[in-house]
Amino acid sequence: MTTSATRPPLSPTPRTTLTRSRERGSADRADLDAVLDAGLICHLGVLHAGTPLVVPTAYGRDGDTLYLHGSTGAGNMRAALDGDISIAVTLVDGVVYARSAMHFSMNFRSAVVRGRAEEVTDRERRVHGLRVIVEHAAPGSWDRVREPNKKELAATVVLALDLTEASVKLRTGGPKDDADDITTGGVWAGVLPLHQSWGTPIPSPDLDPGIPTPPEVLHR
Repeated sequence: MTTSATRPPLSPTPRTTLTRSRERGSADRADLDAVLDAGLICHLGVLHAGTPLVVPTAYGRDGDTLYLHGSTGAGNMRAALDGDISIAVTLVDGVVYARSAMHFSMNFRSAVVRGRAEEVTDRERRVHGLRVIVEHAAPGSWDRVREPNKKELAATVVLALDLTEASVKLRTGGPKDDADDITTGGVWAGVLPLHQSWGTPIPSPDLDPGIPTPPEVLHR
């Protein structure tokens, strides 16, 4: 997705200012971009029927705009237009094993975005938003498949969320054990890294055997 060298750093608001482990926070927009671009699913938080609701949601980023989509009949989509929403993306890089139970942790990268979502009504921009979402999850796919038709567009809500109000938090490194626990010894401490990788593509059972797997799928 696109970035700009002239974009200002993140400016924390009272809602996005870290209150714990502030040294793990970042005001660099490049860190925000990196977390959002590496994730595949965000968690959309809304107030629905008077109670909190968090829904896993596909998304895509284009510059300083995050696009979301869902069914016109989905309650969370309607609720997202009734007030402020929150988006969270978390990437776990490893489990941190410590000598004390209270110092176990995780290495992670996370982003939280807050604000008021805008319903995208212009047809051209709606199609653009859907393209951004598809290309985020499956790069190189949009241009080789059928675009949404009129009926599909009518059944889909596209939301745009500005990335102005956001926070980024990252943890790296080993355990932060107390000196007494380190001296005592006898307990293994360290990091168990977590790596994700794509598997072998599985063709649809009804696929014509003469259709090859696209390069962007084979070499993801």
